[in-house]
Amino acid sequence: MAILKHLAVALALASTALAAPATQGLETRQEEAESGDIAASFVSELIQNATAIDTEAQKAKRALCNAPQSLVVNAGYAKYRGSYNSATGLNTWKGVRYAEAPTGNLRWQPPRVPGPKPFAPITDATSFAATCPQTVPAVPGAPFIPGDEDCLFLNVYAPANAQKLPVLVWIHGGGYGYGDGRQDMTEIINANNKGFVVVSIQYRLGAFGFLSSQEVRTKGAVNAGILDQALALQWVKSYICQFGGDPQSVTISGESAGGSSVMYHDLAVNGGLGSLLFDQSIAASPYLPFQYNFNAAVPTSKYYAFSQAVGCPSSGDVFDCLVGTDTTVLQQANFAITQQSEYGYWAFYPVTDNVYITDRATKQLTAKKVNGKKLLVGSNANEGPLFVPPNIVTEADLIGWLHKEFPNLSTAQINTILAANPNSAETSAGPHFETNGVSGATAVTVSGDANGQLQRGNNILAEATFVCPSHWMAAAYTQPGKSAWQYQYSVPFAFHGSDVAAYFGPAGPNLSGDFTLAFRKIWGNFITTGNPSISNAIANGAAAANPNAPNGASAWPAWNEASPKLLNLNSTGGTPYQFATQWGTSVTQFASPGQQNAIAVAAADSWEGGRGARCAVYKALAPSIPA
Repeated sequence: MAILKHLAVALALASTALAAPATQGLETRQEEAESGDIAASFVSELIQNATAIDTEAQKAKRALCNAPQSLVVNAGYAKYRGSYNSATGLNTWKGVRYAEAPTGNLRWQPPRVPGPKPFAPITDATSFAATCPQTVPAVPGAPFIPGDEDCLFLNVYAPANAQKLPVLVWIHGGGYGYGDGRQDMTEIINANNKGFVVVSIQYRLGAFGFLSSQEVRTKGAVNAGILDQALALQWVKSYICQFGGDPQSVTISGESAGGSSVMYHDLAVNGGLGSLLFDQSIAASPYLPFQYNFNAAVPTSKYYAFSQAVGCPSSGDVFDCLVGTDTTVLQQANFAITQQSEYGYWAFYPVTDNVYITDRATKQLTAKKVNGKKLLVGSNANEGPLFVPPNIVTEADLIGWLHKEFPNLSTAQINTILAANPNSAETSAGPHFETNGVSGATAVTVSGDANGQLQRGNNILAEATFVCPSHWMAAAYTQPGKSAWQYQYSVPFAFHGSDVAAYFGPAGPNLSGDFTLAFRKIWGNFITTGNPSISNAIANGAAAANPNAPNGASAWPAWNEASPKLLNLNSTGGTPYQFATQWGTSVTQFASPGQQNAIAVAAADSWEGGRGARCAVYKALAPSIPA
């Protein structure tokens, strides 16, 4: 019945059954645009292929998927020779192509599977591939970072002699405009007794992956970067068995925009994909600033601004002009348009395309239309400072920034946000300190980085954009056959992105061995068993006076809408030292000796003085944001 359901979805998506081959030219692509829907055709073929793979896997479910003895794998269009590291006990394959180069006439098209090459020579897969064109967000002094449009590659890390192990797919973050797939996965695999295989992917970024307008939708594909990820997931289903991975046990994961990408795959095709591409998800700090319709005024204005910046017209039909423009010119325009954005923003984001992303995230999450069976989701204690201008002192400063941060909200709606985050103090030099989430001062008023109106802004940004989306995702999995677990990473100073070092490494001096082991085991247990609970001894850590004392992490409660719980991941003790942040402040962190784990279950709604009520405010405002 599940296969019939998937095929029905596929047939409903488009009248064209198969996506065009990688070699199709501009003329053929235009004919396809006139006769059908390019993105819908791609998704239709994706579903059909993944369904066929699932069917074959079910037929051969007793067969073992073994890592190749020669380290050579055959993808049909290329052969790759990996390498073995005797120190780590892992095989690695770097720079494995999963799609054709999206250049020339393939720009702003769905990704294309390379054509078959049965006699392809063996390529040594020992070096990372080029990174995609990218840019940092709009901040003073941002550098131009050149990239290569031929960047749709992935990397595989597998224990030697792996046999049908669960698979983790990592989608990097970076605001959909920055980042790459070069994260080393050695530490998390070895912390979990070499119990799974990891695949890290790259996808088109910025204007190259998320340019959007009616014309792009007609002649190509909006959300091309998300479709890249989807094709990479199909690649995993097709080929991971050759590396010793189990295509029937796939967990997708990501942080920030990667966590947001996980959310969109959870929501893909209106939640109609089930477990076709994956069965579990891990979303760290899922990023949801806004989500416009593909042809709305904001993405359309960015489209024409980008066109004008490369020397094409500023109105009308410009798509073919953009397709024919030199890559360096396009990359410089991508940088320029992003740097014209408000502080901390990128210019190009995923949109509602009515094919893969079919509705606003908050609306669909509320309806609980989600793919996969289980979710592990979390956020950090101090998500906001990286994205909030540090010159906010007075309430007038804050209000002025809020109108830029939420440009579609009315003054009355902004006042609703202010009322939910009461703080009358002006920003001052101190004191700055960490809150405990349960009692005393809250994150609305102070953190280790700021206080007063600046901290008020930090918390608003953090909760509206990262923290509350993680709660909404968890709530979407409170239905029969699905479960979700929520956490907060709180080790000082838990700024946005600092959690990645805890579960993947390399760990900074503020992260003890006890803590990183606990966090890595949480991920590993979820990947391998579907439950992130860890033993009392690991939760408390070897440095605890009584490592085996009862700890709620050993029976971590799944999210329950009536009484939601989170697992607070913190540490205590240690020697204080000063850490310089990327945004120019100095915060206090703590290093060993003397650090001990402080991991405990807490009530999510009352956390930080009533986070549940504040999340309800942002959810009510979501249609206007839109998000």
